[in-house]
Amino acid sequence: MKLIGRNYSPFVRRVATTLTLLDIPFEHQQLSVITDRETVKGYSPLVRVPALVLDDGETLIDSAAILDAIDEMAGPQRALIPAGGADRRTVLKLVALAVGACEKMVTAYYERTRRPAEFLYEDWARQCEDQARAALTVLDQTAAAATPLFGTRLTQADISAVIAYDFACLTLKERLTPEVSFPALAAYSARLNALPAFANTQAT
Repeated sequence: MKLIGRNYSPFVRRVATTLTLLDIPFEHQQLSVITDRETVKGYSPLVRVPALVLDDGETLIDSAAILDAIDEMAGPQRALIPAGGADRRTVLKLVALAVGACEKMVTAYYERTRRPAEFLYEDWARQCEDQARAALTVLDQTAAAATPLFGTRLTQADISAVIAYDFACLTLKERLTPEVSFPALAAYSARLNALPAFANTQAT
């Protein structure tokens, strides 16, 4: 299999981390949607990452769809999202908070870095950051209560929450100190980033 996209993207990184954690072999092409636009477009018409090219040539897009397929490959005993019921809903709720925070941080980042300065909508960027902080606060409270965030083993909630926190350290560090605002997530990030699956997928 071949994963397309840079680990700077939290959506790419959570796929790369999941594949590594589950010992599923893959080749990683760290292509940028900005500098490698036409190449990425060959894999994803939306020019979005991640994209995952399966061994049979089929290409999956969107990290949620890709992770669902990876869980199917791993089988029910190793899948990182429970198959059904309240357990599944709980994990998916935590994942939604982490992914939502990442989406809002990406929006704020692009507003400040890609839009011409004369058209910058600072209030919108701050609103997106406030939404990201709110989601991260809930995840921090969850991490303060227990780790893993749900059950007795790592789930996609743990992967996505730590990667969201790490992304906040990259994109929000000029406007807040993540390790002070989210101390439980900071400690959990340090623990998980000591594992090869996380350490080897950190943004470069």
